[in-house]
Formats: sequence, structure tokens, C-alpha cells
Amino acid sequence: MKDIFQSVIDDIHDKLDDKVGLDVYGCDLHHELCNADYFIIGRYQAKQCLGEHVFDAIEMVKDYEQSNFGEVSTDLSEPERVVNMLAYIIGEHVLAESGHLQDKWDVCLTGDDLTKIAEDLECLSAFKLYEKAA
Repeated sequence: MKDIFQSVIDDIHDKLDDKVGLDVYGCDLHHELCNADYFIIGRYQAKQCLGEHVFDAIEMVKDYEQSNFGEVSTDLSEPERVVNMLAYIIGEHVLAESGHLQDKWDVCLTGDDLTKIAEDLECLSAFKLYEKAA
């Protein structure tokens, strides 16, 4: 599962480098990075990504949705939906590690802000993040 966490971290870094989230409020950055575009497109690619972690991913999605919404709305029989919801959840954990983002929650983000957020996440360990989220 740590490899999936690392893939999401890398995806967020790439998007921040591409200035995704520029001129949006800090509170909306998670949406821009993890919900406005798909992490994985295609059933085959999703199955490849989930691999042996498919049941851990389903459990994480199920627990998150039950805890936050009181019900599970993701179609757990569709690998693409599971992996994209998993990336959404992991993205929440990743961005929570940025102190700079927490300080910019109610303001529009500049290019410098995105760079500082990326720097906050630079030394983020997929292993530590996974242990914290599990």
C-alpha cells in the first residue's frame, strides 16, 4: 500500500510543480489536486495500481466514507472508482502535512505558496504517512 501512497505523493508534487491550484483558496487546494482530475483512468490501469492491495484499499474507502458521510457511496466493484477515491483520501492526509497550507487556508494561493507547500511535502515519507493513516 505504501507504493500507492508514494504514487499519490508524486502526483501531488507534479501538479504543484505545474501550478495546479494557483489563485484558488487554500481550503480548495485538495479539491483541485485530488478531485478535479482523475488519478488513474481506465479499469486495467486501476487494477494494476491496486494489485495485491485491493482489499486494503476497499477497506480504507469504506471506513472513510462511513466515518465522514454515514454511508458508502463509491461503487466498490469498480477498480477505477476505488483507486480514485483512495487517491482522494490519501491526498487529504498528504496535504494535512503542510504547515504552510494550514496558514493559507482562507487566502488565494500564489506560485510562491504552491512552491512552499511542495517543499513542506518534499521529505514526506510514504511509509510514515501510511502508518499514520492506517
